[in-house]
Amino acid sequence: MADKTQFIEELNARYTPKGDHIILGKAMLDGEVVPEVNVTIPLKTINRHGLIAGATGTGKTKTLQVFAEQLSHAGIPSLVLDIKGDFSGIAEPGQMNAIIEERYAKTQLPYNPQGFPVELMSISGGKGVKLRATVTEFGPVLLSKILQLNDTQQSIMSIVFKYCDDKGLPLIDLNDLKKVLQYVTDNAQGKAELAANYGSIAPASLGAILRSIVALEQQGASGFFGELSFEVNDLLKTRDGKGVVNILRVDDIQNKPQLFSSFMLSLFAEIYMTFPEEGDSGKPKLVLFIDEAHLIFDEASKVLLSQIETMVKLIRSKGVGIYFITQIPGDVPENVLSQLGLKIQHALRGFTAKDKKEISKAVENYPTTEYYNASSLIQNLGIGEAFITALDEKGIPTPLVHTYLISPESRMDVLSDAEISELTSQSALAAKYEKFIDRESAYEILSARMGQAVQNSGPASSAKPAKQEPTVFDQILKSPLMKSLANTALREMFKFMKR
Repeated sequence: MADKTQFIEELNARYTPKGDHIILGKAMLDGEVVPEVNVTIPLKTINRHGLIAGATGTGKTKTLQVFAEQLSHAGIPSLVLDIKGDFSGIAEPGQMNAIIEERYAKTQLPYNPQGFPVELMSISGGKGVKLRATVTEFGPVLLSKILQLNDTQQSIMSIVFKYCDDKGLPLIDLNDLKKVLQYVTDNAQGKAELAANYGSIAPASLGAILRSIVALEQQGASGFFGELSFEVNDLLKTRDGKGVVNILRVDDIQNKPQLFSSFMLSLFAEIYMTFPEEGDSGKPKLVLFIDEAHLIFDEASKVLLSQIETMVKLIRSKGVGIYFITQIPGDVPENVLSQLGLKIQHALRGFTAKDKKEISKAVENYPTTEYYNASSLIQNLGIGEAFITALDEKGIPTPLVHTYLISPESRMDVLSDAEISELTSQSALAAKYEKFIDRESAYEILSARMGQAVQNSGPASSAKPAKQEPTVFDQILKSPLMKSLANTALREMFKFMKR
């Protein structure tokens, strides 16, 4: 039996920050809630990233909901990648029931059912704010990574972008890029311009790039590339002092890994280039939650994994925190996992030898504790309970604490179709990005140019055709030797006919 008084003193010394913070729940000891100990996270360390893990059905999504609510209360907006499509209920107030009443009685905290400001978003044409980006904004390097081009093809892509820049050919959508590739492959003028200024390019390489673009289009990328481009500063909205919870519904990600990779790379790059350096601002300006992250890491290319790893290291200085929600810590690559300051671990199940190895690996990453047998308890955590270790205001890991999490104040269920339609219709941001803008760009310019060339070369043209040089075959036919042979053949034929 652990010393409860000592436990309270030690935990309060590490979980009572001086600055602004959020509360996730109360500490537990020997299976009982200890209401004297708040499990808190300092706002100034939330941009140090984190992990919410646990087996299916242990309460990860509800923990994510609580986290996003607490951030909203603190005026911090978030972006939730809702892969299961079950997060939208945060827009509506929750309802008291016996389970919630019991939970809040144990925590001795007030329960205030309320909805939170929400923006629904989509990269595949669903209801809500349409997220788009132009081909030019991606640039040749990032786009080449999306298309999984080799080094030679990536160099060619850079040349194509330079050609378009020099010739005043805006690259807005994938049709623009395909038309440019067609123009410099099949059109005499286009081939000549490219060869004269940038060197000749093998048509086979251009064809390989074109095939990669078509493959990306098959995953719905045509609707993602275009205008109006989404401005990442629109993720930083607040309403009535509460941070807006931006929900990106990507429940069809399993069938569109390249499209999702495109979005992720674009988002990370745009945030990094757009947001200024924050320094020690006291709280993050934006928090990204990537739900069911194991699906992303399983499907992601090496390029995406590398980019995520790089951005996790760099984006913190922009005031942005990234949180991965998945089933086991081993789902997250080691290089990413090592960068995560907050770990919220729900129950893990040790049914197989592999499961037991994952449990041992997870426990090894926690600070040692005299109050819990972590290897045993991690398999017996109840729903709505979790191990938590964070960073204090000095950046030092806090003790591992068995936490009794608070319940969401918003609805723990999805919005109906009617509620989604109403929420979207009231959104000024959705109205801003609803219309697809199709201005004159490379596709229209080159289509007109190629059409004019065909017209000029048609039968109605009065231009005198250029004199063609005789071919080698023509020269042989007209040579004296051939004429002599032909005369001899004719004479012999006449002799035969007179017989």
